Amino acid sequence: MKLIVIYKNMDIYAILKKVGAVLTDDHFVYTSGKHGEVYVNKDAIYPHPAEVSQVGLLFAEKYKDLDVDVVAAPALGGIILSTWTAYHLTKLKGKEILGVYTEKLPDGNMGFTRGYDNLIKGKNVLVIEDLANTGGSVKKVVELVKATGGYVLAVCTMINRNPEEVNSESVGAPFDALGILEAKAWDEQDLPDYIAKRPINTSVGHGKKYLASKTK
Repeated sequence: MKLIVIYKNMDIYAILKKVGAVLTDDHFVYTSGKHGEVYVNKDAIYPHPAEVSQVGLLFAEKYKDLDVDVVAAPALGGIILSTWTAYHLTKLKGKEILGVYTEKLPDGNMGFTRGYDNLIKGKNVLVIEDLANTGGSVKKVVELVKATGGYVLAVCTMINRNPEEVNSESVGAPFDALGILEAKAWDEQDLPDYIAKRPINTSVGHGKKYLASKTK
């Protein structure tokens, strides 16, 4: 099963390739526990302010015609993206757009803290995220914005890894992505031989944890 890459905006592809965030032809273990040969190392982009700013500008240009008041995203990567997107929307629209984020609470749930709920109530919100694998994180942000009294205008991710399952219906709001990178993932016992024969990558993903569990 070969990689299928469909970039709606070629700039996002160039940015991710520049910082080495797209890894292919390897053997990775994903958060889900499944295995595959493609990995998007989203953390590779965050040390590069110029490239993160460019991603924020792509989000901002895409939604500059909406009446956005606040950009919200889930921590951790979303903290940086929401700030840069709000910055560029502020410049494009000529009014201050706020950037906020949700974070994990002590009970394990997600919530708006630091008084950010007061900045959401009654406001029009753009929800963004770096990657969508299951769509669970952005869906939780959408639900939190609504529960807090905000209005979700749109949801957008930098990359959608699972376009068949992550869509407007599944996240509960109009959904889109800057790019789609679709790659098949297998349960370990179903992994094709040509991938199974490759050493598991322990630098990114959950390969190191997976191998450690095998030695116990």
